[in-house]
Amino acid sequence: MLYYENCGKNLLFSHEKLKQIVFEVLEKHFSTSKKILILPPDITRIHSKAGILTAAAVEYFSGSEIDILPALGTHVPMTLQEIHLMFPGVNASYFHDHNWRKDLIKLGTVPGEYVEEVSQGKLHFDWPAQVNSLLVEGQHDVIFSIGQVVPHEVIGFANHNKNIFIGTGGAEAIHKSHFLGAAYGMERIMGRIESPVRSVLNYATDHFAKDLPVVYILTVVEPDELGVPQVRGLFIGDGYECYIKAAEFSKQINCIHLPEPLKRAVVYLDPQEYRSTWLGNKAIYRTRLALADDAELTIIAPGLK
Repeated sequence: MLYYENCGKNLLFSHEKLKQIVFEVLEKHFSTSKKILILPPDITRIHSKAGILTAAAVEYFSGSEIDILPALGTHVPMTLQEIHLMFPGVNASYFHDHNWRKDLIKLGTVPGEYVEEVSQGKLHFDWPAQVNSLLVEGQHDVIFSIGQVVPHEVIGFANHNKNIFIGTGGAEAIHKSHFLGAAYGMERIMGRIESPVRSVLNYATDHFAKDLPVVYILTVVEPDELGVPQVRGLFIGDGYECYIKAAEFSKQINCIHLPEPLKRAVVYLDPQEYRSTWLGNKAIYRTRLALADDAELTIIAPGLK
C-alpha cells in the first residue's frame, strides 16, 4: 500500500513540511501503535533527512515504547555527538548498536539456483536472509525503515529492503551480496531499478519476511544551486511501489549524463560522511561510468581513517 507520494524537480520539502506529512500519515494509519522500531541510516547518510523524519516519528509516538536501530551494516556505531547532530532532540537512550557479527536471526535461505539465475550464471551460492534479532524478537507493532533512495553501485538504487537485509544483516549476507554485485558488474548495476542483488532481497522479502510489519519512508534528495541538499520527493508505503516510484524519480534527478567521457575528475569527500575506504571507494564507483579510458581521478578525502 502507498500511504503518501509526492515529487518534483522544483519541489521543496521544508523540515516543517516533512514533519507535517509524517504526522498526517501516522495519525491516519498507525495511531494505535504502542511499540515502535525505527531503522534510520547512520551519519554517512546525514543528507537523507532521515534524522528529521525520525525525530518527527519519535515526537508523534512520544507516549509509546520506542527503539531506534541505525542500519549500520558494517559501519562503525554512531557516537553520541553524531546522534545529537543527525537526530536533533531525540533521546539517545532509544538507540541500539547493530552488531553485524552477533545480533542476528536467520529468517531463511535464498537458494544458490536462484542466485545463479539472477547473476546470469556468474555465481552459485546460497544467500542467508539475516536481520538483527530486534526486528523479530522485539514484538513491535510497526517497523519504520527510513532513508534515501539514491543510485548505488552494488544494488542499483539504495534503500528499501536493502535497509533491512544489509543494513541490519550479518557478515555472510553483506559480503555475499556485495560480491554478487561486483561479479555481475557495477557498470551494469549503477542507476538500474532492478539488479541481481535487488532480486535476491526481494526473494527474501517475499519468502521469509512477510510477517515483519515494515513501513518504508523514502526520500529523494538533490543539491540546490548552492549545493545544499533538498528533499525533492517523499514516498511512504509498505510494499514495492514506494521503492519503484522513488527510484524512477531518483533516476531523473540523481543520474548525471555527460556529452563525452571525462579525461580528468576530482572528487571531494565530505569528512563528516566519508571516513573509511569502504565508503570512500564510492568516489570510484560513482564516476567510473563517466571516465574515459586512462582518465585521471583525484580523490580528496580529509576525513579518511
